[in-house]
Amino acid sequence: MARFDGRVAIVTGSSRGIGRGLAIGLADLGASVVCAARTETKSPDGLGGTIHETVETIRAAGGNAVAQRCDIGNEDDLKALIDAAVAGFGGLDVLVNNAMTEVRAAFVDSTPEQWDDSMRVNVRSLYVTAKAAVGPMRERGGGSIINISSGAADPNIGPYMPPGYFIYSVAKAALEKFSTALASELVPFNVAINALRPGAVKTEHAAKELGPDHDWTGWKEPEAVVPAVAYLAAQRADGLTGRVVDSTQFGTTWP
Repeated sequence: MARFDGRVAIVTGSSRGIGRGLAIGLADLGASVVCAARTETKSPDGLGGTIHETVETIRAAGGNAVAQRCDIGNEDDLKALIDAAVAGFGGLDVLVNNAMTEVRAAFVDSTPEQWDDSMRVNVRSLYVTAKAAVGPMRERGGGSIINISSGAADPNIGPYMPPGYFIYSVAKAALEKFSTALASELVPFNVAINALRPGAVKTEHAAKELGPDHDWTGWKEPEAVVPAVAYLAAQRADGLTGRVVDSTQFGTTWP
């Protein structure tokens, strides 16, 4: 895997699950990591840790990281997140948009407010962070934006998600189109942008959602996504960009 010594990465949603695994993985590869999420204290739902615990884990292993509270639905928080990377570590090279809110509602019971909230948090945030990140990345000679997607966005694999996740699926599809559509406009800044489907990952949320009797055969731990993300993080506009890729196919159908 590529090394990221001297490079700076932001990972949103890094208090638990895939985001935590990616933050620790990039730090292990030498990156200075800004760990971002809303979670600064233990949540009552029992779904995992905090951004401060992620930072402590990284530092205990000899890595470099800081915590930054960030609600990705809040534009000021997103801009402050980019500023924190620049102020704390001198710039920004890699942005991993992993955080997302999961609006769960059957279509007949859903509301326009739920729809708007999902699009604000899950789609508009991509636009805001990219706008804020491209300048600092350009100053460093280029960068990489990685948007974490889901198989729920794939129109060719049938009802991937159970009933009630249609808003989530639409948001992930928008994330993928955002990634592919923006790629050509980021070429002048030497910034790559890609969407990554992580596959079936056993996170705290998945464990709670599916229950203790679920068959976890074929599922992987969050750290298994690190090699694919590390490859994408090393890309620039003259490399792999504007793609939707699956981490389970890394090393076979791509790069």
